Amino acid sequence: MKKVSLREYAKMYKLSYFTVMKMVRAKELKSITIEENGKEVPYVLLEEEATLSSPMTEPIVHKEKVSLEEENKALKLEIEQLKRALDKCNKRTILASS
Repeated sequence: MKKVSLREYAKMYKLSYFTVMKMVRAKELKSITIEENGKEVPYVLLEEEATLSSPMTEPIVHKEKVSLEEENKALKLEIEQLKRALDKCNKRTILASS
């Protein structure tokens, strides 16, 4: 495990320092406190890269065999539904700004 200061962790994940402090206090992040120069300094413990990027144990298997035409139809229907939903949102936005 690698130890990283709270500021470094905040920079790595583009978070605010305050947010990282809250995560440490809420025990959302593994951390340790080390005394340096008479002050207690909290550090975040990061897991090794190898354990995080381990290969998947189960391959993805599609249970249903679907032809390309059927899949294409399903995707076109989904696109139409999304377009209608987007139009509704745009109309609400226009009405709200008027």
